Amino acid sequence: MLRSPTTFRRLAWATLAVTILVVLWGAFVRASGSGAGCGDHWPLCNGEVIPRAPSVETVIEMTHRITSGVVMLMALALFIASRRAFPKAAHPRGTSGAAVRRYAGWALFFMGTEAALGAALVLLEFVAYNVSVARGYWMAGHLVNTFLLLGAQGLTLYAAYGGHRPRIRSAMDVGLVGTLAATTVLCASGAVAALGDTLTIGGGIDPADDPIVATLVGLRIVHPTLACFVVLVVLWAVWKVHGQLERNASRSTHIQTTQLLGGVVVGLYLVQMGIGVVNVALKAPVWIQIVHLAGSDAVWLAQVWFVARLLDPASPSSLQSPPPPADQSAEETDAPQEAVAAPSRSLEVA
Repeated sequence: MLRSPTTFRRLAWATLAVTILVVLWGAFVRASGSGAGCGDHWPLCNGEVIPRAPSVETVIEMTHRITSGVVMLMALALFIASRRAFPKAAHPRGTSGAAVRRYAGWALFFMGTEAALGAALVLLEFVAYNVSVARGYWMAGHLVNTFLLLGAQGLTLYAAYGGHRPRIRSAMDVGLVGTLAATTVLCASGAVAALGDTLTIGGGIDPADDPIVATLVGLRIVHPTLACFVVLVVLWAVWKVHGQLERNASRSTHIQTTQLLGGVVVGLYLVQMGIGVVNVALKAPVWIQIVHLAGSDAVWLAQVWFVARLLDPASPSSLQSPPPPADQSAEETDAPQEAVAAPSRSLEVA
């Protein structure tokens, strides 16, 4: 069953979708102050396997732990399936099958570190309305790991549809990877800003009474300032890439789809800025915090797929795409073309 590439792709889509839902539920746990619903116990909940007469906070936290366990098993199944559907003998190093195995392995690794970070937050009591400097760093680190996890899952899907491992070969390529790093830093600052909202709005802690909370509130301006800078950088990068692809003689459907995906990235960024303005105006209600995080996940996945297509040495959209070997089979030549459908349709799922 797990030996079919088609089945593998379906499992990869399902794993990505469930991962995003678990991430959003985790944000709800934080924003609702339910992180201490199981006390400082892990993996037990208040010292019990199944808590009796649980509070609402306990139910919310337990739901997050259970769904996290489910998606961990899905990531493990995806890793095993990558070895069966794309065996090393049939898909040696340098092929899209080898990339599938590589990224499925990274996805499982980051799923493990995601669980470890979540457990550490509970055991260190960096949950609910805990006020500490260290918690801000942990929140930012947790968000970075989440993005690495989603990126690995996104690249697993990209490779499963025929994409090859992206390679950096020019200054332009370095700049494109730099936009991914800038997005990660931006969203990490958003995690810190969200923590400040949780403590002041959810926890009712007056910044005048706590210097750490006052610092978090003072840092709120960093996130929107970074957002304006990153949007300009991404807009410039997409514009440069669009112009370079426009000069490509082939002007294939693949290239046009890549240009469209770049426009989607910019559009999602602008929508995110609008949501951020509404978030501030409404004083960060829980529901819009979840919407804002969902938008961040969508931006991130679209940007990862966009950059992957441009840095794929076998892709028609590659900024330095070499001509295919004369003896290359039609199936191998057309493989990256199949990758068009997945990333372009993926935004609907994400």
